[in-house]
Amino acid sequence: MRTTALHRALTEPAEPHLRALPEDVAALLTGLDAPPRLGAHLRAVHDFAARLVAGVVEAYPGLAVAADEVLFGAATHDIGKVAHPSELSGPGSAHESAGYELLLAHGVGPRLARFARDHGSVAYGPLGTEDLLVVLADKVWKGKRVPGLEDEVTVRLCAASGEQPWEAFLRLDDLLERLARDADARLAFQARHPV
Repeated sequence: MRTTALHRALTEPAEPHLRALPEDVAALLTGLDAPPRLGAHLRAVHDFAARLVAGVVEAYPGLAVAADEVLFGAATHDIGKVAHPSELSGPGSAHESAGYELLLAHGVGPRLARFARDHGSVAYGPLGTEDLLVVLADKVWKGKRVPGLEDEVTVRLCAASGEQPWEAFLRLDDLLERLARDADARLAFQARHPV
């Protein structure tokens, strides 16, 4: 029964359109009997991350970013909630280290597994650009804006482009505002799927 509900969360049409998770991630979630709400959440954040990366790369072609890493990180960042399902509907950070360990146990290397461990960090400076984009996607998909996080992303954009901070921030702000317009619809999609 739960597998059918998870399959629906991973594949049903959504408005706005949400791309599918990578096949290997969908198979992993199915094999772990992940809660459907988790599948829906990962799908929404993954889709948002894909749109975010496309917008950032288009605006800043000189920014060195491994888009495939960002997409994998967004698709798996909360996978530890399989082991800590109470964190699907309440606070908690135990899923972060659990997700890292779970991914390692399933053959994912530390370079990619790190997103599950580090996506909750509030120390943005030490994070790589890919990590920052995963954290940003995990916030803004639902319309939440985090000034310190956006400031650190702006620093990276300035370093890649030579723009003044205010110019880079305005471009980033415009992109995030456009992408966040569908936040209510993404939240409704996630809420349709049981914990």
